[in-house]
Amino acid sequence: MRIGVLTGGGDAPGINACIKTIVTRSEESGFDVLGIMRGWSGLLNTDPADAQRRFSQCVKLTRETVRKIDRTGGTFLHSSRINPGNLSKKDIPVFLRGFSGFRPGMFNSAHFDSSPHIERVIETLGIDALIVIGGDDTIAYAEHLSRQGLRIIAIPKTMDNDVFGTDYCIGFGTAVTRSVQFIHQLRTSAGSHERITIVELFGSNTGETCLISAYLASIDRALIPEVSFDPEKLADMLIADKAANASNYAMVAISEGARMEGNKFIEYCRGSADENGGYAGGIGQLTKETLSMLTGEAIICQPLGYLMRSGIPDALDLMVSCNFGQLAVDLVNAGNFGVMVALRNGLYSSFPLEEVTKHHKRVDVTELYDSQAYRPKMRHVLGKPMFLY
Repeated sequence: MRIGVLTGGGDAPGINACIKTIVTRSEESGFDVLGIMRGWSGLLNTDPADAQRRFSQCVKLTRETVRKIDRTGGTFLHSSRINPGNLSKKDIPVFLRGFSGFRPGMFNSAHFDSSPHIERVIETLGIDALIVIGGDDTIAYAEHLSRQGLRIIAIPKTMDNDVFGTDYCIGFGTAVTRSVQFIHQLRTSAGSHERITIVELFGSNTGETCLISAYLASIDRALIPEVSFDPEKLADMLIADKAANASNYAMVAISEGARMEGNKFIEYCRGSADENGGYAGGIGQLTKETLSMLTGEAIICQPLGYLMRSGIPDALDLMVSCNFGQLAVDLVNAGNFGVMVALRNGLYSSFPLEEVTKHHKRVDVTELYDSQAYRPKMRHVLGKPMFLY
């Protein structure tokens, strides 16, 4: 049995610990492990007809090669955001330009689906089962290959924690830990200069990382993608928060996917448009400029971005990553494919890939958020899972 392993999408603390456990557990079962470099891009850029370079995008993984990797963050195998089922022309490798197996992309008819090539590469490399570590997009393509008959197991990884079917994704614990730490550190500058401070956190489609971080850091306000916000109302709240604070400052956390109500950002930020009529900054910067106009206050905006995902994982991410890796190999041993490893209601389990891709995971606003006050509100925790939803 040869197991292939790849990581796709953004890096996250804990991935390397997961890879190491996959390798050590596989060796105990007598399996070979082949690491695919740069996610789906590694398979896409492999030419099965080139015998000399056929394995140029791969690395043989053994106990020795992975011995130290769990001590570092990121992904030892590197990553990419390429989706072979939705390729633009510029992403098609030169050696594939005349490949007759391309067909209209499964997500976008203007793009191309290179799945026949990917399936051929997996067969040529002698991979019997593929373990895929990634978020929504990576897992969606894994599910597509699973439906084509390939033996696939997915491991959820995203600091947004937004993969449906699991309470926890690799990277989430560290994202929250870092966010709380940086929020508290920023209080020193916010208080010293008596300013309103905006902290922009991960969360394009769901606000769980922002919500939980704001809850644990006791921040004044939190803005999440699930509920649009009125900047005028927010401005009044923050002025009141600032006045009520003995150190005369206020703080607001904002998910990168948060949005203002209607077109109010156009009304307040016409002068900030780029040459194409769009807005070049993130939502944190946009909110800063809007609040500055509304309040006349000097405002700090600090996007945490890559600081949230850089460096070593916290203990929770290490534990879940190791257990997810072991569970994935145990599922290979059991011949249980077409599933994603998961934590559900505090228990390690698996979840059908086809169900993962049918649904979206979002914050339960009625249970966990005050839409009028723009802040976390845990109405009750009895019977809730550890991560509240």
